[in-house]
Amino acid sequence: MLKRYFPILEWLPGYDRQTLSSDAIAAVIVTLMVIPQALAYALLAGLPAIVGLYASILPLFAYAVFGTSRTLAIGPMALVSLMTGAALSQIATPGSNAYLEAAITLAFLTGIILTLMGLFRLGFFANFLSHPVVSGLLSASGVLIAASQLAGLAGIDASGFTLVTQLSNLLSHLDGIHWPTLAIGLASVGLLQLFRRARPRLKDWGVRPRHADFLVKLGPLFVVVLMTSICWAAGLPSHGVDVVGDVPGHLPPLGIPSSDPGVWRDLLVPALLIGIVGFIESVALAQMLAARRRQRISPDQELIGLGTSNIASALSSGLPVVGSLSRTVVNFDAGAQTPAAGAFAALGVAFVTLYLTPLIHFLPIATLAAIIIVSALTLIDTRTLRRTWRYSYGDAAAMLATIALTLAQGVEAGIIAGVGLSIGLYLYRTSRPHSALVGRIPGTEHFRNIHRHQVESSERVALLRIDESLYFANARYLEDTVYGLVAEHPEINHVVLICSAVNLIDASALESLEAINLRLKDSQVTLHLAEVKGPVMDRLKHSDFLEHLTGQVFLSTYAAWSELRHGHKPAMATELGETPLDNA
Repeated sequence: MLKRYFPILEWLPGYDRQTLSSDAIAAVIVTLMVIPQALAYALLAGLPAIVGLYASILPLFAYAVFGTSRTLAIGPMALVSLMTGAALSQIATPGSNAYLEAAITLAFLTGIILTLMGLFRLGFFANFLSHPVVSGLLSASGVLIAASQLAGLAGIDASGFTLVTQLSNLLSHLDGIHWPTLAIGLASVGLLQLFRRARPRLKDWGVRPRHADFLVKLGPLFVVVLMTSICWAAGLPSHGVDVVGDVPGHLPPLGIPSSDPGVWRDLLVPALLIGIVGFIESVALAQMLAARRRQRISPDQELIGLGTSNIASALSSGLPVVGSLSRTVVNFDAGAQTPAAGAFAALGVAFVTLYLTPLIHFLPIATLAAIIIVSALTLIDTRTLRRTWRYSYGDAAAMLATIALTLAQGVEAGIIAGVGLSIGLYLYRTSRPHSALVGRIPGTEHFRNIHRHQVESSERVALLRIDESLYFANARYLEDTVYGLVAEHPEINHVVLICSAVNLIDASALESLEAINLRLKDSQVTLHLAEVKGPVMDRLKHSDFLEHLTGQVFLSTYAAWSELRHGHKPAMATELGETPLDNA
């Protein structure tokens, strides 16, 4: 029982020197990568850069205790930072103490929500975000994140969390472009892109693929060191180039959430959305990497792991955290074997926070903006949109609506619209279930659609296959389908509903079946069922429908076909209570 809630007890007893060596090497690599990203993502959220480092220490220890993934790297992420900034900007002024307090409250509230969802096993709620919606959300967020950093890249004081606001603010401040800052920013973007495209060239030069990937991942750190050195040597701050400035050189202070109930109320929905989006992305990534090593991920326990990590971030004056895609992949490729690699990386970040923060005093804000822009552009996925459009217009419409509303109204509006459209499309599709009249393929016991195959059929027997579970949204549609079938074919004496694809019949659908049975009885037509699954049959036995059914329940469509087309009593029909039907 303890191992269920404390996964650390599964891997810690077998921890050996070789595992320690692998985790330590991975931790060094991730630490070098996390520093520039953490600083940049804190600024993206409108918070001091040091807050990003705070959020990369204690949460990693919490996840090592409660998380089930061996390689997931917890910390700030671009999308969550954007959502954080959008939520906090509605409550307080960026840079104020109230803003930082609201960020702590948001992380704490996100942690509570995720932890409670995990304890009550509510991870399935994340399934309401379909893949097209998530893909559309990430693509639109990539555009928003990149656009939000254009002002910082050019040294302009402009902000906004919708594309229209961002572009209008940027255009209205074009006359204030600071050219030295723009030069630093563009140079940083160019170098980052050069590193990203250097992987094939390094491999051509004989560098091992693993080492080439490692060098490419260190690109942001190299750019940070280079631009910080140039900024310091050239004295650019005296020429108006914005830099990170003085950063406190101490461990994270205790974070205390706001005591104002109004702040908690205003942050409740953003915290829920941040938690769900972060959970979906984190679990999908963790499951993909765990499958490569034949390991197992518990989604409900991951909720607890992410929840406690956010609580830890709040208590250490950090912002909301989730699993980071780029850092997790690096952690995996670097050979991390257990969550202890994350804990070791946290120690590295803590060391940097304590002793090395003076080195980032001259780090240009434009360089951090460049890191965010280059990272955000990787979120834009046009191929998925084209592929979805070719496959399903409905899913593509949900994806486009999510993109449009995210760009126009912000991430929260995009998520809500995407979830609403996904549920709406599902209800629409299942409210009009596919059904088909089937006939027997000659010489076999197989039955297929009469409009797609050459089959044998009988004018007296209608074999109607229902390809969907029956519930309140499609119950009336089923009635209309059956009544229309009988009206179009007055020679029919038997209607067999083939239920091989029916996994559920709810109370509304049961009433419709009872109405169909009575209506067909008045029309001198007998209603039968075939291939009813065991769980569905168990539910039907708790009603009196089977007692009033005018026809029989057949084990197979072939049994119904063999007997009814000749007008004989169905010899293979199963009476109530017989074992074969119970096990169907």
